[in-house]
Amino acid sequence: MQEFIDFIKKRQPVTLIIIAANIIVFLILSFLGDTEDGYFMFQHGADFAPSVVENKEYYRLFTSMFLHFGVEHLFYNMLVLLFLGDTLEKAAGKICFLIIYLAGGVIGNIASVYFDMRTQEFSVSAGASGAVFAVIGALVCVVILNKGKLEDYSGRRLLLMAGLSVLQGLTATGIDNCAHIGGMAAGFLIALLFHRKLQRSQTGSC
Repeated sequence: MQEFIDFIKKRQPVTLIIIAANIIVFLILSFLGDTEDGYFMFQHGADFAPSVVENKEYYRLFTSMFLHFGVEHLFYNMLVLLFLGDTLEKAAGKICFLIIYLAGGVIGNIASVYFDMRTQEFSVSAGASGAVFAVIGALVCVVILNKGKLEDYSGRRLLLMAGLSVLQGLTATGIDNCAHIGGMAAGFLIALLFHRKLQRSQTGSC
């Protein structure tokens, strides 16, 4: 138990706050109903393209980032965020990290809504995956700026992780790949906008 406490104490604060927020929201919704029920999740802020576009419920682009379909969905996203988010927060600083995470997640959801409207194939979606992929995209950018290395992450290792994550999304069911790809691209581009500050400091704020 003490080892776990020590491990958590070493994690970056914004990453931990985001993880805690996702867990708290999940526990509240689990108490109120079934988090694997699409209509229940829609009622509590999940993303749904027609509602965003036709009813102008733009808040769904944000609130859906803190909703998860079941404990496995939550666990996978938070586990990835615990390690990769912590690494990015150290490299980019608290404010830059928060901007990358939130903006990347929203942009990923916008990409998902756009694709759904184009194909006219609609489904209720939720999860932090777009924001997590924004973190992955930003880390790839930081590794490139650092000439192939960031802490324990080499460029090849990060690209492999990113590729495997995308492949997992393509082969699994119920995964919003547009949010993944959109989030990753957004994270990379946002990190690129901050490239001077990312190069100057590995621990400072944006």
